[in-house]
Amino acid sequence: MVKEQICWEDVEVGYELPTLEKIAHSLMLVKWAGASGDFNPHHYEEAFGQSQGTGGTIVHGLLKHAWLIQLVTNWMGDEGFMKKFSCQYRGIDYPRKMKTMNEPQDGDTWQCKGKITNKYVDGDDHCVDLEIGVVNGKGEVTTPGSATVILPSGEWQLDN
Repeated sequence: MVKEQICWEDVEVGYELPTLEKIAHSLMLVKWAGASGDFNPHHYEEAFGQSQGTGGTIVHGLLKHAWLIQLVTNWMGDEGFMKKFSCQYRGIDYPRKMKTMNEPQDGDTWQCKGKITNKYVDGDDHCVDLEIGVVNGKGEVTTPGSATVILPSGEWQLDN
């Protein structure tokens, strides 16, 4: 399946990116710890998290960071280029526990959201600025961020 490339002329300020839904569960945190090398006990030891005042096991900040990068790169397509990216960890997110070996319990589903806040041309680059964030089940933005993306212009379609 070939994904259609979004171009600079296709979007306007206020345009909302398609929402990317994520579920974080304890098994995912174990896998992320192994892949990233982040074995801080906050991410796998409930008692440690409680003793440190975070209320238990918490989702890795860099996992939420990766979700936001996925949101932006999925949207911008193969011909887009992420020029800038940043996010802040402003809230604690708690993973779902596992019900079975492969199925998490009911709980929060996080939504990664974004919208265009600015659209401009910088030299030869057709840029859009994005406001992005991870939103928890209560509607709180726990990981706000921003990104600047260079999109191909309509001229790109004529050349390809």
